[in-house]
Amino acid sequence: MNFWNNIPKPIIALSPMDGVTDPCFRRIVATHGKPDLIVTEFTSVEGILHGAESELGGLIFDEIERPIVAQIYGAKPESFFLIAQLVCELGFDGLDINMGCPAKAVSSRGCGAGLINDPPRAKAILQAARQGIDRWVAGGSLPLADLHPKIGEWLIRRKQAGQLPPSERHPLPISVKTRLGVNRVVIQEWVSHLLEEKPAAISIHGRTLNQGYRGAADWKAIAEAASVAHGSGTLILGNGDIRSLNEAAHRIRESGVDGVLIGRAALGNPWIFRKKAALRRVAAPVPGPEALGQIELLPIREEPGSSLERLEAALEHARLFQETRGLSRFAEMRKHLGWYCKGFPGAGQLREKLVRVHNTEEVEALLAPFLSEVSCR
Repeated sequence: MNFWNNIPKPIIALSPMDGVTDPCFRRIVATHGKPDLIVTEFTSVEGILHGAESELGGLIFDEIERPIVAQIYGAKPESFFLIAQLVCELGFDGLDINMGCPAKAVSSRGCGAGLINDPPRAKAILQAARQGIDRWVAGGSLPLADLHPKIGEWLIRRKQAGQLPPSERHPLPISVKTRLGVNRVVIQEWVSHLLEEKPAAISIHGRTLNQGYRGAADWKAIAEAASVAHGSGTLILGNGDIRSLNEAAHRIRESGVDGVLIGRAALGNPWIFRKKAALRRVAAPVPGPEALGQIELLPIREEPGSSLERLEAALEHARLFQETRGLSRFAEMRKHLGWYCKGFPGAGQLREKLVRVHNTEEVEALLAPFLSEVSCR
């Protein structure tokens, strides 16, 4: 039941983003853009094991998000064995292991991109996750005795709300999200290590750990990874500096990847995924270094959200956030509201006010005159 094999190629997916791709944002993107694949923001396996509500909350999803993949991170293989079973029980379509986060608080503990320096541990984590999935598929009960009591309580509440475990047990495909290296590009060697564990897919951000998000993404290095993985059965997705579907089409053709992850370009713009069918008509891969920078494409006529769509989506998003996440966390919604405010007269002034709101009622009051104005145009 490897869903990766059934997604049209090239794949155009929503990239996981820490503090951004929470359940509300994912549902808005799924509703208005419908990418081929959605990945949750990364979730700490240790945080889940300790019953942290913030971590468990990230593992909530809506059916409209499918196929939906849970991304987790950590450094202890035994923790992945346990949490992989929980991810199966929750009904996700796949499991992604983060080996690419550059944050010092993560990588310095041997998690995220810190695993690039420790291939044996990375392999052990992949093996442990697969063993956990296999145990669940074989009918093993969720090891609640090894999990925090809050998890059992949380699962009971889910069942009471009608969110039941899968009726059939199928193995979840495992994928990896990673980077080019730590302080230098070692992508060929690193991908070769990962391929030994036969992941379903490897997504590669085109920067090293030390780069963080500075400089330009290195798509030549991503192309090298695609070449290394060619014929292995593992898909390669590229990530980094994709600002439009036209740019995605160009990157796919020049690098030979099986798809791309779009991240920051989707902020306040879930509509970026709307023309992915048009992209597939023009983005047949032309792999090989000799093709880099030498490909002309017919432009895709992209359709960014209109002013009315942006304002309506902002209000829809705010209402959904307050309903599901609560007023105590509403400050987290402000950045999203700011991202929607662009492309129409007065957007800058409106953005300055929206980043100080405390609830949906304040959002409605601020948006009302703008909604009335753009509706009359």
